Amino acid sequence: MTLIDRSFRERIIVVGVVFPSLQLRDVEDSLDELELLVDTAGAEVVGRVIQRRGEPDPAMYVGKGKAEELHSLSETLDVDTVVFDDELSPAQQRNLEKILGRTAIDRTAVILDIFAQNASSTEGKTQVELALLTYRLPRLRGRGISLSQQVGRIGTRGPGETKLEEDRRRLLARISKLKADLKELSNTRKVQRKARIKSRVASVSLVGYTNSGKSTLLNALTDADAFVANKLFATLDPRTRRLELPGGEAILCSDTVGFVKKLPHQLVEAFRSTLEVVAESDLLCHVVDAAGADIEGRMQAVHTVLDDIDAGAVDELLVFNKIDLLCESDLEALKIKYPDAAFVSATERQGLDDFLENIAGRLRAMAKVVDLLVPYDRGDLLAMLHREGEVIFQRESEAGFKVKARLEGASLEMFRNYQVTV
Repeated sequence: MTLIDRSFRERIIVVGVVFPSLQLRDVEDSLDELELLVDTAGAEVVGRVIQRRGEPDPAMYVGKGKAEELHSLSETLDVDTVVFDDELSPAQQRNLEKILGRTAIDRTAVILDIFAQNASSTEGKTQVELALLTYRLPRLRGRGISLSQQVGRIGTRGPGETKLEEDRRRLLARISKLKADLKELSNTRKVQRKARIKSRVASVSLVGYTNSGKSTLLNALTDADAFVANKLFATLDPRTRRLELPGGEAILCSDTVGFVKKLPHQLVEAFRSTLEVVAESDLLCHVVDAAGADIEGRMQAVHTVLDDIDAGAVDELLVFNKIDLLCESDLEALKIKYPDAAFVSATERQGLDDFLENIAGRLRAMAKVVDLLVPYDRGDLLAMLHREGEVIFQRESEAGFKVKARLEGASLEMFRNYQVTV
């Protein structure tokens, strides 16, 4: 996988459109984030253009007049690339490039480019390559030799550049191979999850908007030594560590890739196998940057992705991080608005004990009271019940020990075959 050449920073104009369903402030905020994404990708934003439209122009998204205006501005500012905040269709992209005389890409391409730079594990590289090729596949038609760009610009980097010079058949074959590889890796994950269920260890996943401090929090809790950087999408590969709660019980805590508004569908699909750890968790700790902009909008963006990966129904604990950056009045206002949330500073190690107590309480509250019939020759199971759950009462019967116990998710699965109806 190629990395960005830091000796050359592309000059970028970002473009947003205000449709009737949007407010100007919404588009401004989205462009602010797009500028951060462009900076993370290694380029420099030198201009910003916003247009009001009733609906997207089917040919060029912004209309021919605005496209010509962008061309003039690009010439004046010596711009290399124009980046649009919403996804462009292949036809819109081609038509824009004809008028602009330079590369036209969208937010999706920028995010894919960042992922291409940051992926480090075999699985991560495979997922990103699949997302890149899926995005580029419909853009093959009519592009010809332009697909062989090797200048390392945003939207053209990452694995698969040489494949894009080949015909559609070979590109589809490569996509099929990547999907097969990911399926094999997914099967390995399933085996690992079955082992976890047998070990009766509860799992907690840290989810949240990118750069909310999930990796820093995992490090503070478990000394995980996860990579941390003050930039978007610093962590792509999930990392799981064992964590001991105040009551002595051990759980597995996983860091996950950060989410973002308008997260490309190709990435959600490509990372679905990795994100299965989220959907199968006992508890999600939704980490929120307490000092960030548009808190509710970012929380909604996270919930949108969670719904996409079938994790919307998993119990959630809100965790406001970076409280050391808030003044006392703002912190109190958050506590009043979100009374059931946890409030921490991972960097300053504030509130971590209360946070762990909150996790332990949530997991205990999930425990289900069940009636079990344990055979007399399975004394090991009876001992396990006392060790892993809370035995409410126990008595002997002709068939074995009748036990009423309170069990949590993983332990509940272990004793499912011994449950009886009273």
